[in-house]
Amino acid sequence: MSIVIVGGNDRMAARYQDICKSFHVKSKVFTQMPADFENKLGFPDLMVVFTATCSHKMLNGVKARSEKHGIPVEHVHSSSVSALKQLLTNYKGR
Repeated sequence: MSIVIVGGNDRMAARYQDICKSFHVKSKVFTQMPADFENKLGFPDLMVVFTATCSHKMLNGVKARSEKHGIPVEHVHSSSVSALKQLLTNYKGR
């Protein structure tokens, strides 16, 4: 399984990836918007958007990519470690 995390805190990016590894999930983390953002998202199984720390421009890129390729998107208000763990636990259980 692979996910893309959009938003969150810059200092927490490595921690987000470590949590994903502990759930045996490949991950990409975008806390800032790079050039050619929509194409760098790739084709993950799930996109996670931390809405409190995500720009509107990044959110629009995620929406466009998900609608175009049918990728599910989960919106989480908090960008905390526990919120990510809870999401991964719930998603793995489906």
